[in-house]
Amino acid sequence: MSRASKLTLLGTSLFAVTTVVFVHFQQKFEQQAMHQGVIRDMEQQRIKKERQLDFEMQKALEEEYKKGQTVRESVADLEIPKRAQGRYH
Repeated sequence: MSRASKLTLLGTSLFAVTTVVFVHFQQKFEQQAMHQGVIRDMEQQRIKKERQLDFEMQKALEEEYKKGQTVRESVADLEIPKRAQGRYH
């Protein structure tokens, strides 16, 4: 084999090995990035579920408190006692 053909073979072999190693490390990096995305999604789902449970607990407490109280939509619905009507008007 001539010197030029040996150099060409060496160059192409080196290029092929370098490409394979680069692709291998790139795939490992992408796999780690995807795994971090899964972990982040699981954390977001946990936080969302926790917030939903807090909301439901607050809703249940609100319903329980409303049972023991009279809740009116506006102040206009209030009845003013007869003895207090003339004092502030």
